[in-house]
Amino acid sequence: MLLRNVLLALAWVALTGQFTPQNFLTGFLLSYLLLWLLQSTMDTKHYFAKVPYVIGFFIFFLGAMLRAGLRIVYRVLSPRLPLRPAIVAIPLDARTDAEIAFLANMITLTPGSLSLDVSSDRRVMYVHTVYVKDIEAFRREIKEGFERRLLKVMR
Repeated sequence: MLLRNVLLALAWVALTGQFTPQNFLTGFLLSYLLLWLLQSTMDTKHYFAKVPYVIGFFIFFLGAMLRAGLRIVYRVLSPRLPLRPAIVAIPLDARTDAEIAFLANMITLTPGSLSLDVSSDRRVMYVHTVYVKDIEAFRREIKEGFERRLLKVMR
């Protein structure tokens, strides 16, 4: 269904002749509305249920990246503050290769953290972080923030 939405948005861009991101977004929103109106004739209810989760996930991830980036900038500009690096084992609810890979990439894209490895049974991910006060709070941040939202989108 996402493919249909994108294709309709591209058709909108081609028909209007304006190849701008704003025009693509307009086409995407118009095609989303059209698909929503036609959902009774197609099997698309799952797509429309996921869109709010995807938008929320995207906003959450941008906020997490901004907060982490600001923490790193603060550490760099305050060299007397001690670093407290750690490697933390995070138990995983994600089971598929795609879920685990997406979670690992999100963690790595967040400044100050790096996913290192996944256990052979795929139940634990090892994450390096530059600064951690409370290991349990860090685990909760990954589990309840990143992983929970990711699984809502991918399942």
